[in-house]
Amino acid sequence: MTTASASESSAAGGTGTVRSLIPARLDRLPWTKFHWSIVVGLGVAWILDGLEIQIVAANGYADTLNLSPTQVGLVGTTYLVGQVIGSLYFGWLSDRLGRRRLFILTLAVYLIGSGIAGFAFSLWFLLIFRFIAGAGIGGEYAAINSAIDELIPSHYRGRVDIAINGTYWGGAAIGAAANIFLLNPDIFPVDWGWRIGFWIGPVIGLFIIYLRRHIPESPRWLITHGRAQEAETTIDDIEQRVEASGGSLKPVEDSQAIQLRPIEYVPFRVIVGVLFRKYPKRTLTAAAMMITQSFLYNAIFFTYALVLQNFYDIPKDHTGYFFFPFAIGNLIGPLVLGHLFDAIGRRKMIFATYGLSGLVLLVSAFFFHAGVLNATTQTIFWCVAFFFASAGASSAYLTVSETFPLELRAQAISYFFSLAQIFGAIAPTLYGALIGDGSSRGPLTVGYIIGAVIMIIGGVIAFIFGTDAERRSLETVSEPLSLVTAGRD
Repeated sequence: MTTASASESSAAGGTGTVRSLIPARLDRLPWTKFHWSIVVGLGVAWILDGLEIQIVAANGYADTLNLSPTQVGLVGTTYLVGQVIGSLYFGWLSDRLGRRRLFILTLAVYLIGSGIAGFAFSLWFLLIFRFIAGAGIGGEYAAINSAIDELIPSHYRGRVDIAINGTYWGGAAIGAAANIFLLNPDIFPVDWGWRIGFWIGPVIGLFIIYLRRHIPESPRWLITHGRAQEAETTIDDIEQRVEASGGSLKPVEDSQAIQLRPIEYVPFRVIVGVLFRKYPKRTLTAAAMMITQSFLYNAIFFTYALVLQNFYDIPKDHTGYFFFPFAIGNLIGPLVLGHLFDAIGRRKMIFATYGLSGLVLLVSAFFFHAGVLNATTQTIFWCVAFFFASAGASSAYLTVSETFPLELRAQAISYFFSLAQIFGAIAPTLYGALIGDGSSRGPLTVGYIIGAVIMIIGGVIAFIFGTDAERRSLETVSEPLSLVTAGRD
């Protein structure tokens, strides 16, 4: 048992202040069933996003609703716009109202949006509920990343966050596999297959929303908002669940306590000051990492089918088969490399993953231009490049989450996520134009070189200006805005 009693952990340290051992108590917890419940209950957000993108990209609804290619594109764009708006709004709410309320609310919003979209009878109806579904998923990114990092012990934080972000590709693979059956008119009627696809996510979500009811509010958030007794009750309950699962708790030294003066909310002017005056290097690093990975991913992911069709003569209905190894490579990368971000360090691994993905893509660009690749070898190069890129992209979300103060963590995630989406949205249109009718490899080769160089630059910026956050308490990586004094571990 911990040596810190409730009174020691939350006794007032002065007028309007609270002295707490909660961060230290959370970080010294061994890995148990409780932490797996967080991974499963909260990590599903990325699986759902990957699933949604694949279901919509297959555009099985186009024939039923008589949509043109431009209108199909508008459906995808509307979903992405919803993500941006949802991320900004629900991220703001998460910092004000708490993580738990929001990761329940955002999942409910997604369930409603995606579920009702399956009943679409016209374009306008589909657009409204695709926007709502996107808003829910965008809100998930902000609320979930902050909750995960605040509940997972510092020793495991990097690998867990990176692995969870990488599960997007598990969802994408599920969506692709489902489309093979759902969009086959010999198995499902044309008007029903795509509708069932829209309902897969909500069915999964109904199960997950039940699991989330048992995930507690972040005790870290509670103490910074003046709810010390509730924070004490929550951390006591977490420790009891850990011990019930066979975990052994080490004593916590009083020197590890922090003293806070709770604040209700952070004004926008203060947020601007934190981002651009107090932590300009961290802001530069976060922006560079998020923008570069988003640009590269959208450039390749949204145009890989066009490349296979126009340059390798792969029939449209066969391109999906090449997606599976691409998705699996993206899924395995964070799972295999994630622990190295804790063991070797953030900056070194970010530089390595961003750099290696860029170098592999650069080599493939020259082979592509020389005409020595076929569809299989092109896909192999993509798999290798994104094995590294996926781990790097996942670490971008980790970097944003852990390097800014707790009181504005969810909002910081939403700002950088939105920035990445805006720049990433340029890539599909640009690379689609570079592909053209497939008569010349030159323009796309230049595009691949640009994408590779951009990714490498992102890694270099992170290596120079990044933060060594591995195995450190969040409060030592970035001091809370409400901090009065702190014990150091």
